[in-house]
Order: sequence, then structure tokens, then C-alpha cells
Amino acid sequence: MAQSELRQDIVSGDWILVAPGRKNRPQQFINKDKPKRPSKKGCLFENPEKAGGGFPIIVSPPKESPWIQVVPNKFPAVTHEGIMSVVAKQGPFFVIPGVGHHDLIVTRDHNKNFPKLPLEEARLVMETFRRRYKMLMEDSYVAYISIFHNWGLNAGASIYHPHYQIITMPIIPPIIQHSLTGSAKYYRDNNRCVYCTAIKWEKSQKKRVIYENDEAIAFAPFVSHNPFEIKVFPKKHISFFEDTSPEVLGSVTEALHRSLKKIEKKLKYPDYNFFLNTAPTVGKDKNTHYHWHIEIKPKIQIEGGFELDTGIEINVVDPDTAAEFLRK
Repeated sequence: MAQSELRQDIVSGDWILVAPGRKNRPQQFINKDKPKRPSKKGCLFENPEKAGGGFPIIVSPPKESPWIQVVPNKFPAVTHEGIMSVVAKQGPFFVIPGVGHHDLIVTRDHNKNFPKLPLEEARLVMETFRRRYKMLMEDSYVAYISIFHNWGLNAGASIYHPHYQIITMPIIPPIIQHSLTGSAKYYRDNNRCVYCTAIKWEKSQKKRVIYENDEAIAFAPFVSHNPFEIKVFPKKHISFFEDTSPEVLGSVTEALHRSLKKIEKKLKYPDYNFFLNTAPTVGKDKNTHYHWHIEIKPKIQIEGGFELDTGIEINVVDPDTAAEFLRK
């Protein structure tokens, strides 16, 4: 049996346990269920205006992409109108009203999720993310903007039709703050970006790189919290998603697109999440040490009591093995 190993994340300080001896081979994670394709009939997103509860489309799509629409979520996690974002006390607890925007980015084709889109259309989806992001960051209540995609029921998608979500918050989320703190500490101690350091090391190792082009790189991190986890970075140090040039954003999109294609091909269409981590919209001068990126997490492992009790996740697929399997 392969020796297990505790590895510490150099950004968060979190420990994970790589325990490949607990499972046999990467092949056992291949999804054995045939992908379900619910009928278009009755699909709410076949008419995105209805998906927004009858609200008008927020962002007029560019001429080259009338099949992308941005609408308000009919069941928003946060709301904006008529609410002030003021911290209050309730007993010993601090509370803030859930002030924010919750948008959906809906693509037209019922059966084309992100990796099934032609690459040019995938790039326009990412450009739409950025266009809406830049609009939302002008709101004085916004501290952080979350962009994410849930694909499949196990990843939290309640509707099959491909769609992406943007949620703004008046606070910086704990995980993001954790990463910012770790990134800042590494920069103070080493005078360089922690993510640039990881990228350089992964390129030199050549074991876990899954895809690379001139401007972007995708790899299975040495400290992977989950089997077949992938991180996608612009190679150039860019702290803020909104400052990314169209050329670099196109390259990052290609790396994301290729990585998801590999996951679908090799693991036979598992459910997954991908989400974008970027420096917040507030305190920008303090967060130039950060390096924005995208994380992909296939939903093929369930947390057990040890993970919930200790906060230490067990990854039963060594990242070296995962990357090799996906590259084949």
C-alpha cells in the first residue's frame, strides 16, 4: 500500500492528507451513470426573461453573442432594493442585511455546458463575466463578487440548462479572507507572490501540469484537497480579474475549457463546480500580492466524519496520478 502523506497548503496553512492506498485506481472514479439530458420542454431557461422572473435583461448581449443573456435570479440569495448594509448587534452576534445582486448568465443551447461550447463562445461567456463584474463593482455596497458554475445535481445545480451565477456581498467571504491573509504573509516573508512561486515550481516539476499555453496554465495542485482538483492561472501576475486583458482572458478560458474537456472525457461526465477567486473590490491597494485564478472541483468524493471533525480533507488520488490520468 502506498504511504499516505500530510501536505500543508502554502497559502492557507491548511493540511490535507493524501492517502492513495485507500482506493485502487483513478479509473474507479469514472462516472458509471449515463449523463441525463432532461427535455427542453418546460425548461425555465429556454426563455431567460422568464428565468429572471419577468425582469428585463440586465446586460445587452454583444452582436456576436445574442445567445448569452444576463438576468436577475428569480430566487436570489441576496437582494438590493431598499436595504441598507449596516452592521448591527443581535445578542452577542453581529449581523448585516444580505445586500447584494444575484445574477444568472444563461447560454441558449440546452445541452451545451462550458466544455461543449465552441472555444470562441466560451471566451464570450468569460467576457460577459468580466463586463458584468465591472458594472457590479461600482456599487458602494459591494466588497466581493463571486462568480461560479454548478454543473449537475451533486454540484448544486437545480436546473439542467447551462447557466452561471454572480453574487455580490457586502463582506469578504471567510475562505477568500483566509487566502488573502496567507498570500500577504508569504509576500512579506519572501518578497514574491505565493501563486507565482507555485506556478514556477509546477512548471519545473512537469508532473501535474494538465494544459499550458503562452498566457495560462492548468495543473493539479501538489496540495489538492479533492481528487482531480485543477487550478487555472494566468501566468502573468494579475491580482484583479477585472484588469485582465482580453488576450490573457482568452488564454485562461482556453485552459479552463481544455481542462473541463479532459475531466468529462476521462471521468465520463461527472458533476463539478468551477469558481473564480480574485482580490476583493475594496482595499485594492492592499491586495496586489494576490493572483486571481479559477478552481475546478469534480464532485466524486463525499466528506466523512474525519474531514468534518478535523477540517483535514483526505484525497485518495495522488495529484501526480490524477494529472497523468487526465493527460492521457
